[in-house]
Amino acid sequence: MVEEEAKSLPMELSEKGGVENNGFVQNEAFDDKDTDTSSQEEMPKTCVVDADPAAVEELALKPYAGMPKEVLLKFSSQARYRVTREILFWLTIAAAIVLVCATIAIIALSPKCLDWWQDSPIYQIYPRSFRDSNMDGNGDLKGIQEKLDHIAYLNIKTIWITPFYKSPLKDLGYGAEDFYDIDPMFGSMSDFESLLAAIHDRGLKVIMDLIPNHTSDKHRWFQLSRNRTGKYTDYYIWQNCSQAAGSVTPPNNWVSVFGNSGWQFDAVRQQCYFHQFGKEEPDLNFRNLAVQQEIHDIIKFWLGKGIDGFSFSAVKFLLEATHLRDEPQVNKSQNPETITAYSQLYHDYTTTQVGMHDIIRSFRQTMDQFSSEPGRYRFMGSDGEEEEDIEATMMYYGTTFTQEADFPFNLNLINMKNLSGNSVFEAVNSWMKNMPAGKWPNWAVGSPSAARISSRIGKEYINVINMLLLTLPGTPVTYYGEEIGMENIASENVTFPEKSPMQWDSKANAGFTEGNSSWLPINSDYQSVNVEIQMTQSNSTLNLYRELTLLRNNELPIHRGWMCYIWNDRNVFVYVRELDGLNRVFMMVLNFGQESTIDLTAIVPSLPSEAFIRLSTHFSNAGKAVNTKLIKTERGEGLVLEYKTAKPVHTMEAFQGSCFVAEKACYSSAFNLLYVNC
Repeated sequence: MVEEEAKSLPMELSEKGGVENNGFVQNEAFDDKDTDTSSQEEMPKTCVVDADPAAVEELALKPYAGMPKEVLLKFSSQARYRVTREILFWLTIAAAIVLVCATIAIIALSPKCLDWWQDSPIYQIYPRSFRDSNMDGNGDLKGIQEKLDHIAYLNIKTIWITPFYKSPLKDLGYGAEDFYDIDPMFGSMSDFESLLAAIHDRGLKVIMDLIPNHTSDKHRWFQLSRNRTGKYTDYYIWQNCSQAAGSVTPPNNWVSVFGNSGWQFDAVRQQCYFHQFGKEEPDLNFRNLAVQQEIHDIIKFWLGKGIDGFSFSAVKFLLEATHLRDEPQVNKSQNPETITAYSQLYHDYTTTQVGMHDIIRSFRQTMDQFSSEPGRYRFMGSDGEEEEDIEATMMYYGTTFTQEADFPFNLNLINMKNLSGNSVFEAVNSWMKNMPAGKWPNWAVGSPSAARISSRIGKEYINVINMLLLTLPGTPVTYYGEEIGMENIASENVTFPEKSPMQWDSKANAGFTEGNSSWLPINSDYQSVNVEIQMTQSNSTLNLYRELTLLRNNELPIHRGWMCYIWNDRNVFVYVRELDGLNRVFMMVLNFGQESTIDLTAIVPSLPSEAFIRLSTHFSNAGKAVNTKLIKTERGEGLVLEYKTAKPVHTMEAFQGSCFVAEKACYSSAFNLLYVNC
């Protein structure tokens, strides 16, 4: 029946008798094996039967798989396909435009991302005391590489290594004999390159010290200069000085930082050279452009090696007055012949001379040449002026139009004469109120030239000082060993008690060396104060330090938010960290005196009646709720309180002069991102 209906369908055969298939399965009636060529010849050229034209057209225009372009075009021109296609096209264009505009808006409104030197604390290492890898009793570069996991454990991403240039070590390596080489005590250039690669493989950064002011008297430049050889003749500051009966009369009354005259007679050249520090460290003549170029070449050499930044030390001594006049006496009635101490003169002609900042800016420009690669910004730090001259220190930040250091290192917390809530407030406020707008602060509580925290102010304050350091705005700097509360060596015969070897474990020599001895004695408390044992103690100084770095890294208000002073007295210092758009606030209540009780609601009326303890120096208190009307802290106790509020402190009129922010940002909870226009 079906076969008969198929035969009755209207169709037209081609002149050659073929059948148009259009990609469908061939009809059994025209199977190749049943087709006879001779029979085709007998078929009429055209066979037409009665057919409905509409039906034929419908069959011809029905879409099918693999249809040729001509057929496809017939359908594409139909309204139902054309309109749909145009709608999809314009929707795609509109979506692309919206996406581009949204991207531009996000970029325009997003705050500047914190750079690596802002993002992480800095860990300062004195290499001779960190870890000895070859059993000679001196720490070295391989020893630092062996302990990089410790840096990562602390959640720190930046390492600052004090000088390891080839040096006679007369001033702990600060007078270089060769700026292009490693002192054999610390290893070789190959060891340095291996350490640098290991640091970068872990995603860490490394900063080096550079002291451009002077060299060692063993330096090749000085040897050539004392012999008046070519361009090196004026590489140092030489002046005539009279010599009679074995004594030398210097050109003026300038004294060394270490005391006594700053002039030293050289028998080879028969002149005196000037030295701001030890007599083995002659000052370079920075009024000689060739000397400046030498320092630029040194900077380029180490940046070319791949280091991530420099800390420039002793830069205020780069230039001296050319008139060589005597410096004014502090006590004008003192006999000039008796002046031997650095503190007895005002150093108007030997520090911070006109042109000094121009030299520092030129260092910055050289470093910027290596900062063009994305993610490879080269950090520049510097020391500053004396603590009494905070305004002069702030000049090292540069100006609005010309950058110098990313920040001068802040030693306010180290230089405190006594410890109290008030003194800590004054040290913090002094920096924050004088810092130029838009600049980034930094804080340090220890250094290679200062007594350790535990020895300086008492071991009961080590945890609260670390809590202060890691919750203030800006970049914290930790001197090795402060994370476990190391103390100075308790011995009168030790020259550098704050540089005792790092205490790694309870084994012989505290795990610092496998040799028989170390260059300085190991502190006698190493069996209880060491990294290994504190890692196992949940309430240790080390684990509190680690929890604080995690808090800093993970919480936006502490990472880059506002800081507002709430209260300070002789016992406590209280401040908050908060971020626009985020209702979560952190309040630090830090005790630097005696036991204290404070009513915070009387100071901040909008404060919630209850807050909970996020972190405490007394670990068992973490997670507990406290009544903000009655906050009690013991001697040396620190609390990080967390609460929610719709009215942050920095928006209150009463605190307008007590709030600071460096890199302002606002949080959008709807989009979970930061933006700048609050």
